[in-house]
Formats: sequence, C-alpha cells, structure tokens
Amino acid sequence: MKNLFDLKDRVAIVTGCSTGLGVQMAKALANQGANIVALARRKELIDQVAKEISDEYGVKAIGVRCDITDTDMVEEAVDTVLKEFGRIDILINNAGTGGVTPAEDIPDEVFMNEMNIDLFGTFKMARSVAKKAMIPAKYGRIINIASMYGLVGNKIAPSSPYHAAKGGVVNLTRALACEWGKYGITVNSICPGYFYTPLTEETLNSDFFKEYSKGAIPMERYGVEGELDTAAVFLSCEASSYVTGVALAVDGGYTAM
Repeated sequence: MKNLFDLKDRVAIVTGCSTGLGVQMAKALANQGANIVALARRKELIDQVAKEISDEYGVKAIGVRCDITDTDMVEEAVDTVLKEFGRIDILINNAGTGGVTPAEDIPDEVFMNEMNIDLFGTFKMARSVAKKAMIPAKYGRIINIASMYGLVGNKIAPSSPYHAAKGGVVNLTRALACEWGKYGITVNSICPGYFYTPLTEETLNSDFFKEYSKGAIPMERYGVEGELDTAAVFLSCEASSYVTGVALAVDGGYTAM
C-alpha cells in the first residue's frame, strides 16, 4: 500500500527551529523520512535539535544559523543547504515574533520590527529558496506559518503589528502561489490558533485567558503538541500537489465564529 505522506529523501528547511512549534513540525517531517535543516539564530539550540532529530528518526539533520531579517545571511544559509544536500524540496517559514501593546502606544520601530521579521523575513526565505532551488527543480512546497490573527482581529490581546504582518503573510502566500504555480511549486499558509509554546505558556495559563477561551474557541481548549503537525505534513507531501494558495486555520474553530 502506498504511503501518501511519504517524505523519504526530501530536504526540508524549517525556520524558527530552535524551540516550540518549529521543532515539533521538523520532527513530524522527519518521522515521514525527510532530511531536516533546523534554521534559527541560536546555534547551540539548533545543533541540539538536529542531533535529536537525527538520533530519533534516522534521517540526516543539520543546524544552520541564520537571522531571516539579514538578506546576506539568508542567501548564505540557502547556499549552505544546497552545498550539503544538493536540493531543497520543502520550506516551512515558521520564524516570527509577537508583542502585545495597545495600538495607540506602539512606537514606529516596534511595528517595523514585527513586519521585518514576520513578513519580510518570510519573503526573503521564500525568494531565495525558490530562485536557487525550487524553480530550477520545477518542484517545491512552501508553507508559511501565519496565524488566525492574520484572518481576524481580537479583543483580548492588542497586537495590531502582529495582525498586520500575519495578514500580509496570508496574502503574500496567495501572490507567490499564483506566480510560482507554473514551476510546480505550491505555496500555502497555516494559521494556528492558541498553542502552547515557551512564548505563550504564561499567558495561556492565566485565569482570565482560560475563561476567555471557553467562549472564543468552539472546542473550548488550546491546541496541544502534535495537532499542528499533520497540517504541515499534508502540505509538504506529494499528494497535496493541487493544493496551493490556501490559508489553513488550525484553531479549534476560533475563526468559524
């Protein structure tokens, strides 16, 4: 029987792959046979992640240090991956940031930093990987991690720069899907809801947020480890070849209300 989600011998870059959801998605792809490039700024963490993945799943995994806001570092990182593997089949743009501040109090530099990381950094990675690897190969899977906040607003956590950047990622995804479809490249976004990560744990565990979530999330709970992985695997695999330009919400129904 054919495994529709087989990723054996594929090469996947996962950005923001030092902690949290990035590591989880990288392991999910490795579980399906993909070789992994853990890309982030903290070298000691990505090297540790790469070793864990290699030891646990028996695939090849390396850590590549990169700040996605630095164009030269992005280009060098992609060159490093191509030198090591000779191909890049999958790119998961997961690196990002986010802060909570009332809109009327947000300084220019905070707004610009959010856009520079979440939106422009995502574009820089996609541009380099597409140009150097995927367009020449006439094949690719690009998955941009946006947010349900890229689809809707919210009243509980004022974060307009994050909403703007992630909304930009959603429509950037559509634009790239339209441009690069002719090369056999699919470009999709995943819009996660509230998931536990090192950055969100304290907020999500607060009493006021727990009470809010019961009314805001139809499933009345947060996402847990593993519940984002299947979306990443699906959009990475060969069987999803006719799926492009979509914004897939994995949010317990938050955006359905």
